[in-house]
Amino acid sequence: MLTNRRSVLQGAVSGLLLTGTGLGATRARADLPQGTLDSAVLEALPGKRPLLKRSYRPPNYETPLTGFASPITPNDQFFVRWHLSNIPEIDADAWALNVGGEGVEHAMTLKLEQLKREFEAVEIVAVCQCAGNRRGYSDPHVPGVQWGSGAIGNARWKGVRLRDILARAGIRSDTVEVAFHGDDRAALDATPPFVKSLPSWKALEDTTLVAYEMNGAPLPHWNGFPARIVVPGWVATYWMKQVNSIEALGSPLKSFWMNTAYRIPKGKFPVNDWFPSQANDTTTPITEMLVNSMITSHAQSQRVKAAVPVHLRGVAWDGGHGIRGLDISLDAGHTWSSAIMGDDLGRFSFRPWEFRFVPMKKGAVPVMARATNAQSAIQSDSLVFNPAGYHNNVIQKIELVVV
Repeated sequence: MLTNRRSVLQGAVSGLLLTGTGLGATRARADLPQGTLDSAVLEALPGKRPLLKRSYRPPNYETPLTGFASPITPNDQFFVRWHLSNIPEIDADAWALNVGGEGVEHAMTLKLEQLKREFEAVEIVAVCQCAGNRRGYSDPHVPGVQWGSGAIGNARWKGVRLRDILARAGIRSDTVEVAFHGDDRAALDATPPFVKSLPSWKALEDTTLVAYEMNGAPLPHWNGFPARIVVPGWVATYWMKQVNSIEALGSPLKSFWMNTAYRIPKGKFPVNDWFPSQANDTTTPITEMLVNSMITSHAQSQRVKAAVPVHLRGVAWDGGHGIRGLDISLDAGHTWSSAIMGDDLGRFSFRPWEFRFVPMKKGAVPVMARATNAQSAIQSDSLVFNPAGYHNNVIQKIELVVV
């Protein structure tokens, strides 16, 4: 059990805020809601380096700033997000994936060894981001896990195209959605099981995978071992961990996690990938990620020396259109300068960037980072409020202290 294996590191919350270990900032840390501050404790899960604990049951832990030093997030620093508290340890040899539903010609069961041996293996670098990333910065405050900026990671995923699995089962042309179940369970019987679905067109895209490797290694237990769904470009609520069942459906899935949770006001965000079979008059499921960026080299209130070059670094990402550029402002947004873009690992990946400047005067320097994607979409300069705290892609601002 998780309670028997927890290892809590010593340190006050105030120390975490001063060192900037991953809370990130779309506003000053002193303005964070008390709930976010109270949960900012470093804790090590088995197989993981210390992460920022946001909740214990179910386990929800975010990556500290140090975990974003590279565009590829290490497995042992990758964030952890679960909806239900009972997460079994699974024997890979005993695991099975059941494929069925009224939308296929014949049901079948696949073992992990079969996935690896009988289907073409594919790899893709893609960002996995919790829909509620940066929820802790919502103003006014909203309920839910009070994430800072670390409920996100970028990895090289290897597995099998979901399309190929469905083709073997004989998916029918009138399939509306494809649903997924996992092995995690709730502590209380009254809690709805975590079941999600994708529109059939998204399930059949060649980038949607049943993945069994992450950064060249088996999936970590906390990130979905032995297999999970990977949906590049879309938020992580669809990336079902410990997936054990795939169902092709002839009608929209009825599930708390589709019909009530993970929904945004209809027409409020500039997204391209809508989910019409699950939309209603006022809301629609959250789908693709918005263009966004993060400063990873420096934290809020970090000290730098006058007349000494400062090397800013960070990452930018979006829902799969690709990042066109990243701009930096050092004067509260009055003027902007282009950063140097790093290696392009693919349109679903973090895109690294860097920017150098020399501060000549002592005092506070406001640093802002703003990404633009290939569709000319740009980060928002103000929060688009919604009751669930989703899609926070406000231009990041930190202050460096020149001494």
